[in-house]
Amino acid sequence: MGMFETLGKAFRIPDIRRKMIFTLLMLVVFRFGSSIPVPGIDRSVLAQAFTGQGLFDLFNLFSGGSFKNFTIFALSITPYITASIIINLLTIAIPYLENLAKEGVEGRKKMTQITRYLTVVLALLQAIGFTLGLFRNSLQDKNDVFMTIVIIFTLTAGTAFLMWLGEQINEYGVGNGISLIIFAGIVCRAPGAVNSALTSFQAGTVSIVSLLLFCLFALAVIVGIIMVQQGQRRIPVQYAKRVVGRKMYGGQNTHIPIKVNQAGVIPVIFGLSIMQFPLTIAYFFPGGPFQAFVNKWISPSGDPGVWIYVSIDAILILFFTYFYTAITFNPVDVAENMRANGGFVPGIRPGRPTIEYLNNVMMRVTFVGAVFLAVIASMPYLIQQFTALQIRFGGTALLIAVGVALDTMKQIENQMVMRNYRGFL
Repeated sequence: MGMFETLGKAFRIPDIRRKMIFTLLMLVVFRFGSSIPVPGIDRSVLAQAFTGQGLFDLFNLFSGGSFKNFTIFALSITPYITASIIINLLTIAIPYLENLAKEGVEGRKKMTQITRYLTVVLALLQAIGFTLGLFRNSLQDKNDVFMTIVIIFTLTAGTAFLMWLGEQINEYGVGNGISLIIFAGIVCRAPGAVNSALTSFQAGTVSIVSLLLFCLFALAVIVGIIMVQQGQRRIPVQYAKRVVGRKMYGGQNTHIPIKVNQAGVIPVIFGLSIMQFPLTIAYFFPGGPFQAFVNKWISPSGDPGVWIYVSIDAILILFFTYFYTAITFNPVDVAENMRANGGFVPGIRPGRPTIEYLNNVMMRVTFVGAVFLAVIASMPYLIQQFTALQIRFGGTALLIAVGVALDTMKQIENQMVMRNYRGFL
């Protein structure tokens, strides 16, 4: 009820109301475009290509079903996410990108521009792979070069448009545009997942026990996500008194909040994007030994591929959780800022001891959040191995949906606070 009350208050503020309406309209545009089919595709052949292919759920998760229906947004925003991963990793290895990251707003603008160009390149490569690989048999005329080029450029333009749509939400709307597009794609699949579960129950393929277990699991995931997202370790900080001119400053006590899950849902999205990479490469060689190897060993629908997939995905989530946390929280900078302003952690010397203390606390707290993300992302695949329940709206989808909803609500609350305090500044 508190969430709806907050939304009601925010909607009564004209500036925030305009941003919320703009965001909703952009998401409507996204859902409208997700229903526009790519030309030159035989839909009957396309439906047969997805029969029993559980591995395609990775792509459908981000595209909201557009990949399965092969619409203009079939590639979704995954090329942008992959490009962001590559740029973030290269920031450590390439001095030029590292310098851009330290240049503030102008540096971030240049990095964003580089990410855009890389997104288009990756989208073009994926479009070629899908058109000439996975969906080649679905082409109405396989020898029509012009129509093939049109399909490839349509898919690439769809991703570029979604990237632009997300940036418009960032600038004129509320929340993170890219995350909200993924959120909209996940939420729109919820009714179909519920209907599929009910149909399976009526057909007798799923027992009432399995349905109850899934509902309990979903409820536990939602509660756990909220607790972990809101959980934080507060490090006490005390500022020494100092006299500047005729005034005395400092002497107050405060704290440094270190969130249990500082990275949010970013590690899960990054992990899924990387796990899609071998599947994408496999589509360049349809029916070949490499695709058979990927389907068996690195696919969530393969045996024993599901165990390998879950293990690699969990390791990637752990890595990206620590990686993204290290980017957003730098103990060296925090310790230097504290010392410059006369602050210190009680019982800890300023300087190197403070840096080591903050780093140790961050590592321990982040470990809890990383393990939680890995467990939630892996559990649905393991549950499907022991039950007949095939609901695709699993832990990863809930994790992303709830995480994005919490982040968006927090941004709305922050804007309300800024609005309320504007008259006092």
